[in-house]
Amino acid sequence: WQDVVHEVIFEADTYWGKIFDVILLWAILLSVIAVMLESVQSLNEKYGDLLLYAEWIFTIFFTIEYLLRVYISDKPLKYIFSFYGMVDFLSIVPSYIGIFVLNTQYLKTIRVIRLMRVFRVLKLVRYSS
Repeated sequence: WQDVVHEVIFEADTYWGKIFDVILLWAILLSVIAVMLESVQSLNEKYGDLLLYAEWIFTIFFTIEYLLRVYISDKPLKYIFSFYGMVDFLSIVPSYIGIFVLNTQYLKTIRVIRLMRVFRVLKLVRYSS
């Protein structure tokens, strides 16, 4: 199963790899939109709970994806300390810090770093017809 998951997560030139990358791209974009909408006070007052649920759904999804990448990687430490590994980690850690530390609203802006993950997904463009 590890070989199959590795192919899906790390290989953008396979059918399931492309599907995974498209899902990941949409998740990143929707996540960033949710963070932006949450920063608008009138929208946050009206849809704050929904945006919070969305934030946690995305955070859990990105956490699972990150942990799978670390676990499936041939060299986990190399991935963890790679550029994209650090981007992945930095994009999820603010949500978890917010559980233990009060008044961490400013950390939410760090989550926009998820946009950098789009560059990884954009590598799939060269494989699309």
